[in-house]
Amino acid sequence: MARLARGAFSSFLLLNFANAFSPHPTIRTPLHQEKLGRLYTSSSDTTNEITLNPLVSSVKMSKTVEIFSLVKQMEADGISVTSLCVGEPDFPPPPAVLDAAIHAVQSVDTRYTAVAGTAPLRSAIVQDLKKRKGLEYNPQTEIVVGNGAKQCVYQGVLATCGPGDDVIVPSPYWPSYPEMVALAGANAVILPTKVSDGYLLTPDALRSTLESHPNTKLLILCNPSNPTGGVHTASRLQELAKVLEEYPQVAILADEIYERLVYTEDGVCPSFASMPGMFGRTMTVNGFSKAYAMTGMRLGYMAAPAPLAKAATTVQSQITSCAGSISQAAGVAALTNVSEEEMEANVKIMKEKRDYVVGELGKMEGVTLGSVPDGAFYVLPDVSAFYNGDDAELCLDLLKKKELAIVPGESFGAPGTVRISYATSMEELQVAMRKLREFLEEC
Repeated sequence: MARLARGAFSSFLLLNFANAFSPHPTIRTPLHQEKLGRLYTSSSDTTNEITLNPLVSSVKMSKTVEIFSLVKQMEADGISVTSLCVGEPDFPPPPAVLDAAIHAVQSVDTRYTAVAGTAPLRSAIVQDLKKRKGLEYNPQTEIVVGNGAKQCVYQGVLATCGPGDDVIVPSPYWPSYPEMVALAGANAVILPTKVSDGYLLTPDALRSTLESHPNTKLLILCNPSNPTGGVHTASRLQELAKVLEEYPQVAILADEIYERLVYTEDGVCPSFASMPGMFGRTMTVNGFSKAYAMTGMRLGYMAAPAPLAKAATTVQSQITSCAGSISQAAGVAALTNVSEEEMEANVKIMKEKRDYVVGELGKMEGVTLGSVPDGAFYVLPDVSAFYNGDDAELCLDLLKKKELAIVPGESFGAPGTVRISYATSMEELQVAMRKLREFLEEC
């Protein structure tokens, strides 16, 4: 497909990227607007009389998703973009997973399942958590399988929080956390973490925030962290648990979707539910997208005490019912037929990519990285030395001038930074680092 002329490209980019950071996105192109006008404008049009739920105006679109969509649209229009904006592994799912999905299709395993998931998958999840985390759950009453970990996180928020409740969200944060809290009618209390602490939550900061927010009902803890890649150690989690013992009314939503991608010597990310006194108040969320590269299969789960799991199941029963039966069959294979050697090989490759990106960033004047991330597949370098700290403008110009897509840190509650995902091929990373270096040298 022919590439857009530079002027047309710039106009296209400015309109679409502005949409990605606007609370009220507009139609992407005049052509789209014209088509929509023909389709929907009529003498009997009454859309101006329709009002939206006030909650909608208080919720922002996911910037990562919007930028990714923009990149895909640019590619469809013939613009070659190097994208490091989405956390999606570049390797395929393990062969055992693909074989299980094929077998499920050929066996016509395409019917509704129980809302909380198939018995084989829930049992496999329980066995995996017992084997790797030392946690024991009842597969019938304490496991809820959903359409991706994102749904499970949202249902955990809905199950525990409502109007007047406070939810502590450490920053930098995954952008969906505060918006999910807003959709529940609750108030997100942003708890800033420090670069000097590796962006990890400290017990003193947690205690101070709990003391100043007596209506706190929930703490959301992402470990390993998106977007920083920071990993809370067992000793740090124990310190946090000690503080929470003084606040028994606070539940914990432990988002551990990246726990299989850890680059420390022991390669272990402890589960918060395994900390003393925390099992009975922790909703552990995990899934299959990151470690098993099953992003499009949309499969995640929550492991929680029966009352919390039941509440989440009730919510899910009125939203989506069950997760896809084929995806669930693939999930069973992921937990039972994929060897540890396969998993470790992927971790080794991802660590090599992390080391490469960290090394390249270290050579760029004006770019600082507080600490080397120990998990996930992101880095969050400080680029505040450029563009007077306006990370959104930097990303806009980077996309316009170098056709390289990364995500502004302000989306994650970390202004002056950018999030780089290294979950792509080494060849793509090499191109991306070259483009970024050249761009910053020209600033």
